[in-house]
Amino acid sequence: MFSFCTDPSILEGYQWLSCYLTTGKHMSMYWAVGTVLLLLAITAPTALAFGFGGAAAARSHIPPLRWFGKTYISIVRGIPDIAFFLFFVIALDQAFEYLRHQVKCPDWSEPIRQGSDFVVCAAAKLPLGNAPQWVHEVYGFSLAILTFAIVFGAFAANVLFGAMQAVPKGQLETAEAYGMSRRQTFWRVLVPQMWVYALPGLSNLWMVLIKATPLLFLLGVEDIVYWARELGGAKQPQFTDYPHPDWRMWYFLALLIFYLCFTKLSEVVLAKIMARLTHGQATAAGEAQRRAAA
Repeated sequence: MFSFCTDPSILEGYQWLSCYLTTGKHMSMYWAVGTVLLLLAITAPTALAFGFGGAAAARSHIPPLRWFGKTYISIVRGIPDIAFFLFFVIALDQAFEYLRHQVKCPDWSEPIRQGSDFVVCAAAKLPLGNAPQWVHEVYGFSLAILTFAIVFGAFAANVLFGAMQAVPKGQLETAEAYGMSRRQTFWRVLVPQMWVYALPGLSNLWMVLIKATPLLFLLGVEDIVYWARELGGAKQPQFTDYPHPDWRMWYFLALLIFYLCFTKLSEVVLAKIMARLTHGQATAAGEAQRRAAA
C-alpha cells in the first residue's frame, strides 16, 4: 500500500503497523465488513416480507393457508438457529441441484442417493465446477441470505401476527360496516395501524439479526469474525512478513466496538421511526407524546 512497505524487516513502530494493517488479508477483512452490511441490507426487507406473508397466512380465513402460516412460525421458531442454519443450507443446495438434475439429465439411470452421498450429473451442479470463484462466493452468499430470511422471517411473522391481533377489532368492524371488503379492511385499516404495535418487537429482532451475522462463518462465508480469528492468531516468520504473537483479543475487541457502535446507531434510528409512527396514534406512546407537547 505504501512505498516504504517494500522491506518489512526494517520497519518499526507506526510504519510497521500501517503496513501490517494494509496487507491483502486485512483488505479482505475490511471488505468483509461490507459483506456483513450487505447481508443486513438485503436480509432485513426479505425477512420482513417472509414475516408479513407468514403473519397474513396465519390469520387467514382459509384453513390450509392458516395451517401453513402457523406451522411455518412454530417449526422455525422451535429449532435452534445453528441447527437450522447447518441443515437448511445443505437441504436447499441439494434441492436446487435435484431440480436441475431432473431437467438437464432426464436420461440419468443411477440413483441420486448413493449411501450417504448425493450424486447428480455435472451439468446440474450449483455452481458448475468450472465456474469462476466469484460465482461460488455469490451463490454461497445468496444461500446465506435466503436462510437468514427464512429463520428471521418466522420471528417477524410472530411479531406481525401479534401486532395484527392488537389492532382494535372495533375499527375493523367499523370498516366492514361502511361497506369495505375484507381485503380493503386489511390493507387500508389493519396494515397501516399494526406497525405501531409491531415496531418494538421488530426493533429487538433487528438487534438479534445484527448479532447473528457471525453465523455467516458457519455457512462458509468469510465474514469479519473469520478474519479476526485468522489474522489475530499467532503468526510466525515462516508464514508471513509481519509475524506477531496472539492478538486475537485485540481483534475481537475491535469487533465488539464495531457491533456496539452499530447497535447504538440502530437504536437512535429506530427511536426516531417509533416517534414518527406513534405521533397522533391512540397508543401509550402516542398519549405520552401528546402529554409532553401539552
